[in-house]
This record gives sequence, C-alpha cells and structure tokens, in this order.
Amino acid sequence: MNKTKKWNEYLLDYALYVILGLMIVGVVIAEPSFLSMNNMWKILAQASTRGILALGVAGMIVLAGTDLSAGRILGCGAAISASLLQSVTYASRMYKGITDPLPLWVPLLLSIAVCVFFCLINGFGVAKLHMHAFIISLGTQLIAYGVLCLYIDSQEGGAQPLASLDPRYIELVNGWTLGMPNLVWFLLICSAIMWVIWNKTTLGKNMFAIGGNTEAAAVSGVNVAKNIMLIYLVAGILYGIAAFLEAGRIQSVTTATGTNYDLDAISACVIGGVSFNGGVGTIPGILIGVVILQVINYSLYYLGVNAYLQYIIKGLIIVLAVAIDVRKYIAKK
Repeated sequence: MNKTKKWNEYLLDYALYVILGLMIVGVVIAEPSFLSMNNMWKILAQASTRGILALGVAGMIVLAGTDLSAGRILGCGAAISASLLQSVTYASRMYKGITDPLPLWVPLLLSIAVCVFFCLINGFGVAKLHMHAFIISLGTQLIAYGVLCLYIDSQEGGAQPLASLDPRYIELVNGWTLGMPNLVWFLLICSAIMWVIWNKTTLGKNMFAIGGNTEAAAVSGVNVAKNIMLIYLVAGILYGIAAFLEAGRIQSVTTATGTNYDLDAISACVIGGVSFNGGVGTIPGILIGVVILQVINYSLYYLGVNAYLQYIIKGLIIVLAVAIDVRKYIAKK
C-alpha cells in the first residue's frame, strides 16, 4: 500500500517532466541536428530574458498571486532602453537632441525605474487595497500597454520600430564572455542573487510564510503589507533588467514587444514547481522550467510547426501543469 502511495506521489511530482521530456526526445529523433551546441546556446540565450522575468513573476506566485502585466511592463522598459540607446548617427532616432552616446547604465536605471513604478502599483493594490493580484495586474497590463503605444507613437514620424541601436549596447547584450553568451551570464547572476534572497534572508522566509498562510504569518509578527510591497519591488527591478536586455537582444522594439511574455513566465514557473496555492517554489526549479519551455518553443519552430498550432500546444502545457499542481495540493490535504 505504501509503495503504491509513493509511486502515485512520484507520478504527481514528475509527470510533467516525463511528458515534456518525451516530447523533446521525439523532436531529437525527428531531427538529430537539433542537439547541436549552436542550437543549445541559442536556446539558453533566448531563454535568458524570459528567465529573469520569471524570477520576478515567481515571487507573486509564491504569494499565491500572479502577474498578467509582466510582459507589457517589460515592453515599456524595453522601449525606454531602445529609444535612449539608438545610434547617434541614425537620422530617424527618437531623441535627436542626444548627440553623444549615453552611458549604458542610464537607460538601464530608467528601465528599472519605470518597471518598478508599475510593479508598485500592483503591490499597492494587493497589499493595501486587498485586491486580487489577477485583477490589479490585468488593469496594470492595459495601462502599461497604453503607455507603450503612446510612447512609441510620439516619435516625429509616428509609430515606427525603435531600431538602429548603439553598437556598444548590442555587444554588451549579444556578446560572449568566457565561452558563454553574456545573456546567460546575466541570467545566472540574477538567479544567484534571487537564490540568496529566497533562501538566506528574512524577506525570503516571510514571502514563503505569507504564501503558505497569510493569517498565520500576520499573527507571528510578519508585516504582511510591507513584505508584499518589497517582493513587488524586487520583481520590478528584475523586469527592468530583463527589459533592458530584451531590447538589445531583439534590436527592434515595437508595441508588440513583451506580448505573451507574462504567460511564458507563468508557465515556466508552474512547470518548475512553483505552486499557485502559494508557499512553494525554488530558483533551480524555475530555471529548469524556463529552459524546458524554451526548448519546446524552439523545437516546434525548428520542426516548422504551424505558429497557430504552437499556441495550442503551449496552452495545453499550461493547463496540464496547473492540473497537476492542483492534484498535488489535493493529495496533500
């Protein structure tokens, strides 16, 4: 009886990994060249900005919430970064008054500031107004998208892609260091910092306590509102970094930048074991989820699968991941 119970628990814990693993094996069998090192580095580089975004979203999910505005907030930060780092020799640049290249840290800080602003709106709604994270982030998503569209449309020639970026910026984001893409280094650094915050700080312990049982955390002396605001602040910083890097990676920012990035981040978190019921999640799990999801995305593209069919497959993965998460929660009760 105990063996059967353990086997059932094992299936619940690893069923999604097995299914996704079989999908990847199928891709490799269909196209063996998929496993080349060049493809692996491409996948990791492409996963990096979404991985940093997922690290921020994961904090909200651990708090038993979510963030539907992450993608649009990233789009705003990316637009700020790209507009300030267009080449000074580009005739159609947004800010013609900038005649000398700006230090790269200036747009980065502005991107972080914009993203933190939107995240604190979400945090205030959840912590002080006691709104559900789904509702407040849905509203913020629309606000951020409107701001992004107005910003890009404010150019002298009307709405056009923010392109022709500073070569220093492109090299920083897309270059290589010690045999590895810089984007992967940025993801690893952010992940290491977040691991410390989650596992070695009072904020991290309070986050898990609030996500597990808000009332019990409050009774034990945790300042719930303050800690929720701090988690959203950290998320805003991560969004700002991801936005800065994403603009440099794609090298052309439009009103579509950031579309569905929030759904990819949420999917990666759930695949990586972050529970929607709150109080459960690990940084390594999130990274595994991000990589698995990106491998699937890239493999479908690599095999030439219809783009519309890809949406269906990703949607099924999200439904499956949440269904398994719910089953785990029920089994533990």
